Amino acid sequence: MALVNVVNMAVLDNPAPFLSSFSFEITFECLQPLADDLEWKVLYVGSAEDTSHDQVLDEILVGPIPVGINKFVLQADAPDISQIPEGDILGVTVVLVTCSYREKEFVRVGYYVNNEY
Repeated sequence: MALVNVVNMAVLDNPAPFLSSFSFEITFECLQPLADDLEWKVLYVGSAEDTSHDQVLDEILVGPIPVGINKFVLQADAPDISQIPEGDILGVTVVLVTCSYREKEFVRVGYYVNNEY
């Protein structure tokens, strides 16, 4: 049985310009006290062919976590365009929001992003 359940994740400020930050409102439920913090991460996939272009946009620790329903807004900077191959700047890619406990990922939510000119 899971001790933490993601109840809802909403993308805020959508649509937005490419250089805008990402904002996610995350609601989760904690069923028992946790000894350690939760680690939340936002990852931008820079190229479908090469993971070396992926960028961790933000990484935060959240805790201590009270038992019950919890909500917070996770904001992450826009990706560094210089780290994305020219052919992959426009078009569809993915932004991932993950959560880990004691270095073990237990949630991964992906959003398609369409960058157009």
